[in-house]
Amino acid sequence: MAEIIKMPALGESVTEGTVTGWLKKVGEAIALDEAVLEVSTDKVDTEVPSPAAGVLAEIYVEAGETVAVGTELARIENDAASPADSLNADTDAKPEENATADTATPSPADSIAESLSSSPSASTTPTTPPAPAASEAPAGNTQVAPTAAPISAATNNSARAYVTPIVRQLAKEKQVDLSKIEGSGVGGRIRRQDVLAAAARPPATPAVSGISPQVGGESASVKAQILEKAAAAAALRGTKQKMTGVRKAIARHMISSLETSAQLTTVMEVDVTRLVQLRAKAKDAFYTRENTKLTYLPFFIKAATEALKAHPIINASLVDEEIIYHDREHIGVAVDTEKGLYVPVIKNAGDLNIAGLSKAVADLAARTRSGKIDPAELHGSTFTITNTGSIGALMDTPIINQPNVAILGTGVIHRAPGVVKDQDGNETISIRSKCYLCLSYDHRIIDGADASRYLRDVKLRLEEADFSAELGV
Repeated sequence: MAEIIKMPALGESVTEGTVTGWLKKVGEAIALDEAVLEVSTDKVDTEVPSPAAGVLAEIYVEAGETVAVGTELARIENDAASPADSLNADTDAKPEENATADTATPSPADSIAESLSSSPSASTTPTTPPAPAASEAPAGNTQVAPTAAPISAATNNSARAYVTPIVRQLAKEKQVDLSKIEGSGVGGRIRRQDVLAAAARPPATPAVSGISPQVGGESASVKAQILEKAAAAAALRGTKQKMTGVRKAIARHMISSLETSAQLTTVMEVDVTRLVQLRAKAKDAFYTRENTKLTYLPFFIKAATEALKAHPIINASLVDEEIIYHDREHIGVAVDTEKGLYVPVIKNAGDLNIAGLSKAVADLAARTRSGKIDPAELHGSTFTITNTGSIGALMDTPIINQPNVAILGTGVIHRAPGVVKDQDGNETISIRSKCYLCLSYDHRIIDGADASRYLRDVKLRLEEADFSAELGV
């Protein structure tokens, strides 16, 4: 009896998908629900499980092809002998020779060639982005899944769950320790992309003369880091690569957004010294109590959602010539991944406290980066926040995430001199913690004064830093 694997519908508006790689070869046995291939759409990348146990008898769509939802991709025979068994029955070769041929380990060149050719996205995986600054990164950056059991050289060719022979061979060629990799596949399976990302990740640079490589001014260590990143990215230089489905979707959405609305950006500087002091005081107890790190992002989300309730025009959508004022604050949070930018949504963010927002950010960011986010969670935002300062940027002019009419960008928190007025009105200059808030908005329905009033309230809320009651300090 044959079972057909078809291109799944991964989202309400998804009409097609691209086969990015086959995890099984024709003739290989497949267990029920075992991943057979990887597909990519403009919403999400995922693995397609087998609908039945059996043998992969035929592949209809090769890696790299884009087909409509419902297209037949492969055929599984679950009650017939495998092609390999049929071949053995028809040949005069000795059983020992056939067994040797069937179980021979593929050559390194063949394994790597197959890995790359069966997954175009793997060959275009960029160097792993630098980790966001600890004080700015969403809490999702800090969550790490349990490390897989180490594999010694003696057992490297033995069977191991979630590691295929091709991936294991690729790891050997790339000199990657599988025991130190988190699998992003279904059930924690280690995929080719995981191995390639680990191989591209530059090793930590040792401190020079007792100075950390991250400290500015240590040019030798910075130069070494850049050279290591350049070496890891060398394979892309001088090549041509097709855009992935995710990259195409981002391109379409950004161009469409600029063509749809009249966009401009208002910027305000915020003194977050009190907020920095409050977080430093509360973060250890918060982690013990909530089991998640306290980053700055939840404070920005909290201030932004409170201000949205006071300025409903910022939390609106424009459909034809009708303004829709939303009665909930569904906040999209931009998450940087190796495959591109995703915007998962925190539903009803206006009803959450700092702890609730921290857990929501950590959960969504972790599942987005591991490829486990549900496509439905990438839709429905009424307002978007992007942490543009996570890698040190002071500010930028973010593009509106349609159908929202505004997006808030938060710059890096940095130390700078500022004028401070005491209770007697005397002004002095002191070192303060500051950042920039950048609000891009749709000028069709939001005037500059509206944007400034909203941004001013967010600024004042953050400068006051009245979050002590929520943090228990």
